[in-house]
Amino acid sequence: MSNLTRTLMMGAAGASGDKVYVDDVFSTFLYEGNGTSQTINNGIDVSGEGALVWIRNRNASSGADHIFTDTERGTNTVLESNRARAAQTKTDMITSFTSTGFAVADNGHVNENNDDICSWTFRKAPGFFDVVTYTGNGADRDITHNLGSEPGSIWIKRTDNSESWIVYHRNLHSGGGSGTTENFAKLELESTGGQFGGTRLWGSGTGEDHTAATFHVSGNGSVNTNGGTFVAYLFAHDDQSFGEDGDESIIKCGSYTGTGTGGGDPINTITLGFEPQWVLIKSTSASGNWLMLDTMRGFNTIGQNDNYLMADLNSQEYSHTYGGVTPTGFQLKEADHNANSSGVNYTYIAIRRPHKPPEAGTEVFKPELLTSYTQTSTPGFAPDLVLQRPVRSGSYSFFVGSRLTGNGKYLVTGAGSAEGSFTSWKFDAPTGKFTQTLTTGSTSGGIQHFFKRALGFFDVAAYTGTGSTKTESHNLGVAPEMMWVKRRSGSVNWAVYYGDNTDYLILNSNADSIDNHELWNDTSPTASVFTVGPDNDVNANNETYIAYLFASLPGVSKVGTFSGTGNDINVDCGFTAGARFVMIKRTDSSGDWYVWDSARGIVAGNDPYVLVNSTAAEVTNTDYIDPLNAGFTVTSSAPAAINNNGGTYLFLAIA
Repeated sequence: MSNLTRTLMMGAAGASGDKVYVDDVFSTFLYEGNGTSQTINNGIDVSGEGALVWIRNRNASSGADHIFTDTERGTNTVLESNRARAAQTKTDMITSFTSTGFAVADNGHVNENNDDICSWTFRKAPGFFDVVTYTGNGADRDITHNLGSEPGSIWIKRTDNSESWIVYHRNLHSGGGSGTTENFAKLELESTGGQFGGTRLWGSGTGEDHTAATFHVSGNGSVNTNGGTFVAYLFAHDDQSFGEDGDESIIKCGSYTGTGTGGGDPINTITLGFEPQWVLIKSTSASGNWLMLDTMRGFNTIGQNDNYLMADLNSQEYSHTYGGVTPTGFQLKEADHNANSSGVNYTYIAIRRPHKPPEAGTEVFKPELLTSYTQTSTPGFAPDLVLQRPVRSGSYSFFVGSRLTGNGKYLVTGAGSAEGSFTSWKFDAPTGKFTQTLTTGSTSGGIQHFFKRALGFFDVAAYTGTGSTKTESHNLGVAPEMMWVKRRSGSVNWAVYYGDNTDYLILNSNADSIDNHELWNDTSPTASVFTVGPDNDVNANNETYIAYLFASLPGVSKVGTFSGTGNDINVDCGFTAGARFVMIKRTDSSGDWYVWDSARGIVAGNDPYVLVNSTAAEVTNTDYIDPLNAGFTVTSSAPAAINNNGGTYLFLAIA
């Protein structure tokens, strides 16, 4: 039994002995305000485990504070990261905590009608995050916490008085000097100031004296006034106890030095060991705002606009080309004082992207008919890839867009053309899902397929070519069995890896398998990297590429082959309720890329299909495949491109 299979057999995270993933303890959830009340279901057990809920109105041009409410202080008391004032009593903001999120009332900060709202939920969990409240005693003391590891950052706010937010970060003392040593150094969350000191805050001796069980505060009034009430938010650093094998880090508190200059913007690469979904950046050796970036609102690939907020400001969300994530960290391109000024020191807190293996195909894939020119889709997850054919009866290819490459960017499967751009696709919808506005096609019955990146099922990786053989990192977690690779910056064919490192197929062609060692360098991919050779289709110097990676996950997906017989063939994928998506391509001879899905019908009678490599209209009057609980059946009436005696066929099926 594989590790992934064992994981899928386990219960919900949080129970004794269960594995915990970042998905269980952190959420970036986007929603649209309705001006009355609504319940936010983000999958986080806030009421049962405890959490901090952080909410920000993205549209308000001024006066939209960052709202902090936590389970230790209760729903009716809020703090604002952009203000130093005492906690405020508010009954019209967060009204309840639930086992799957929280509920909001009608206050405009958290639920203004038609405004886009963002929430970040940090669940209490050893190795990730904790919330502690205490009453000051004016003396050096150790305060107990439940992180189970030494804190990487601590945010302390006096709640009964307008004291500044005091921020400890494990890398602040790196500047040295009087007043900025590790016992004195601090940042203020509502301030643009760099690190400073002056009064001992943390340790009793030469170190901070923070441990896996306690954090140490001095008698200083900012963190421990006698009789004052305080809340502390504690963030772990690099506690490697999460994920599939219980050895993954999901949060890091680190630092870097900026590289950007006025004469150019060299890329600054920060290595975390994982791909982040949320990053908070603050300059420490110079003034600058607290920059907030996440992959739900942007910050995916170098070159696209990134929606950003500042934790110390109440101004509306803006966009800027800061950088993007990589499979192992993030990159910063702009010479911006908030992120990457040359020679300036910065601290960050970074949280890993969702990484939990799915239990069912419905968690990561959905086919849907297009029925309106303007359509908001709710597949039940925030999709990372959409394949959309706006007209099934006309001359259209599939358009391909991904969250990683940004809103409005697309490729087409029926041609080798470079990446195009239009405004109709929004991965950053108010719901955090997907909206589109078409000028043609959708009312005549288009089709779209949504995919979510998930461990063992599907991943997306963007990279820049070098012209020389290189490896690229990915986060599929297993060796990919199929890869679609396309140059974004130029017109070349789609190259498809299908398990043979000496051969490839072309997604935009019906050609059979081609032998060329320069594509994959005769090197099979692994669970963490894939190799591209010097061929221009996959690795031209300074050209940009996107790779879509697929694998077989028990009960969810299957990449495989079958041999044609000319008779009915039952293709066993290990499913229990049949396939909702089937793609078939002949590899030993020419043949189109056929696609069926359950939205248009995989039934005992005629099954509509379209071709991925062609603009030909959908065919509706053929019965080439039939349903099968374990997978699908290829019928005897199928043509040679699907079922010729002795032929070899590649398929991708999703339950």
